[in-house]
Amino acid sequence: MTSQQNFRTHTFQTSFGKIVALKENGVIKAKSIRYAKSERYQRPVPAKHSSSELDFSDKIPVCPQKISPLLERLIGKTDLEKFHIDEATQFLSITRPETFEDNKKLPVVVWIHGGSYEVGCGDLPTSDPSVWVKEQNIIVVSVSYRLGLFGFLGGDEKRPPNLGLFDIIEALKWINCNIESFGGDPENVTLFGQSSGGDAIVHLMISEGAENLFQRVIIQSAPLGFRVKRNKMSLEFFQKTEFLKDETDSLKMIEGYSGFLPSFMKYGLKTAMPFCTQYGYPPLCREEESLPKWKENAKKYDVLIGFNNDETAFYVKTAEEGLYTYLHEKILNRIVRKTTESIYEKPANIFARSYAEGGGNIYQFTIHSKIKNNYIGASHCIDLPLIFENENAWKDSGLLKDVPWKHIQENGRKLRALWAEFARTGNISEDSEKPEILELRKV
Repeated sequence: MTSQQNFRTHTFQTSFGKIVALKENGVIKAKSIRYAKSERYQRPVPAKHSSSELDFSDKIPVCPQKISPLLERLIGKTDLEKFHIDEATQFLSITRPETFEDNKKLPVVVWIHGGSYEVGCGDLPTSDPSVWVKEQNIIVVSVSYRLGLFGFLGGDEKRPPNLGLFDIIEALKWINCNIESFGGDPENVTLFGQSSGGDAIVHLMISEGAENLFQRVIIQSAPLGFRVKRNKMSLEFFQKTEFLKDETDSLKMIEGYSGFLPSFMKYGLKTAMPFCTQYGYPPLCREEESLPKWKENAKKYDVLIGFNNDETAFYVKTAEEGLYTYLHEKILNRIVRKTTESIYEKPANIFARSYAEGGGNIYQFTIHSKIKNNYIGASHCIDLPLIFENENAWKDSGLLKDVPWKHIQENGRKLRALWAEFARTGNISEDSEKPEILELRKV
């Protein structure tokens, strides 16, 4: 636990218990609140009311995971000293303005992190919502959930899939019951996710048990092209990792699955995301029922969905070795366009058209690069520093190598205002100021 002597603190009185939060830079942060607990391969059980004071922790809990060299180049080095490993990674953190009117309930944005369902957590410095919270007078709740072998690979009753989805649903139930004690409005909740976090949100929209827990969704760069025709790949991966299921050392499990990752030659591009939600298992329907179900649910949720124009550029153009290293830039650009279209753009368009046909309120956006000589353009994750402005956290990012921080600040401020407007009302006015990098339309 952290000593409180050097910090200003605030204690929230909630039905869950007394929660001590930290005041810093104009916001109050209640960190690493356990919303549920689980045994390995079991569904989450809600955390119980605590009679003692719940304090904030020194270290950030994370699900066991491998360090990704690609993500370290893309975003920045991981300081392992700041984290502690926990298989039952059901934690959330709440960031709210330090001052606001007591009789006013604030809109709530729930951040669902990305990382291919394999890496990451809700509480990284590169997703610090403090600037956004202060500017727009909103509350942001960052959720961590089980990943990889622990949360998203399964195939039978003893080792079921989609446990990470059940974790997020449990977090939403906790938020629904407790967020009012932090000044939030439980009737105005927006799920906000990027990459696999966006994919998770799309599936929460058709998950059993998630009804009435949120009203809106913001989906950035969801790889919806990877969601279909995965059954054979998932089953093979599940069977080949069966020998790891009873390993007591979770880190040995993480090391152990690498040699059994699905083959690109056999399954194509979707092997880039070996873990994913699995249709036909709770809380999801069968794959063929998914599009009709989104259409059926279209009037329940306001949707803002989009992608970056050059999503796959960082992976394709900065590969240190392998398939793309020696290809001419024009060929690389064609590969980026084709893969961005197949993984992100076309599936998002199909989803949006179907949703609009069902009577849903849906906006689509594309983020472009407007900087000359920016080799990778608007690549995957470029939207994150725009929303989570934190120069110190992003200073070593390969993603921003050719991007002036002032450009991030100017465009980010406008983008944060638009996303907050959508979170408040479910709409974005045509008169609202838009950043030059954003193309936005109502479907």
